[in-house]
Amino acid sequence: MDEARDRPTVLPTLLPGGRTDEVDPRVAAVLEVLGGRSVAEVALQWAVEPALLHRWVRAFVDAGTAQVTNRPDPETAAQRDRFLAAFAHELRTPLTVAQGWLAVLAEGDLPPSALERTVGRLQDALDRLAARVRDVQLLATASLGRIVPARETVRVGDLVAALDGLAGVAGEGPDVEVDVDPELFGLVLRDLWQAAALRPEPRSRRLEVAHRGPWVEVRVVRDADPIDHDVLRALFEPFDLNDDGTGVTIGLYLARALVIAHGGTLGADQDDTSAVLWVRIPAPERGLAP
Repeated sequence: MDEARDRPTVLPTLLPGGRTDEVDPRVAAVLEVLGGRSVAEVALQWAVEPALLHRWVRAFVDAGTAQVTNRPDPETAAQRDRFLAAFAHELRTPLTVAQGWLAVLAEGDLPPSALERTVGRLQDALDRLAARVRDVQLLATASLGRIVPARETVRVGDLVAALDGLAGVAGEGPDVEVDVDPELFGLVLRDLWQAAALRPEPRSRRLEVAHRGPWVEVRVVRDADPIDHDVLRALFEPFDLNDDGTGVTIGLYLARALVIAHGGTLGADQDDTSAVLWVRIPAPERGLAP
């Protein structure tokens, strides 16, 4: 008999007003470890890597210690400073472009034939600037724990239909359903797809979806030489800044924050010939394998 499977699951205590029909699998897994079960056993049950579960437990304990002792994490101020640096870096390029085209228009020497093109380029720069501001606003809101996803049941295929260069959805296919905020989770998949195009340029990219234990996993598989280790690390660092021309600043940190708000997790695996950027979110009950 499998004792791990027969042992009652430890569930988190919900505050009054909480949604009793939703249990965050990460919290449940952490509480099981803190209740005395081995990390290996719980990781196997919840279909996560033991190293990832160790990180969840450490973050859970550190956060509780900081709350009880009234001593905020000393990294908070450093993260704030990195955030401000990354925010400035993200805004600099579209702002400089917009200022340049405004200066051209202010000179008043443009022939009528060039006016429409110039206004279009100015609009593109302003749109990119607005997108950066929106991303940073989402990051700030997520860091305060104030993002509440407006969940709907949607097909993965609908979430990724607008991705440039996507040929289709492999694995279990585009009809797999997830319960997510379509706008927010669409941003997550957008960022994963774009991150998979980092240099060295991939030979191909494909998107796959499959059920994995209690999760739905969406994977972007990159067929390419390895991404530089420092660049890959910077993708997940809080507000890290990279000045080597790769364009990595906020990177996948926003995607990770949005995934956390959905009760999921995000990561990457890489070898000499390919890389996989993946996101896992709790599967709808109707989608779980028997």
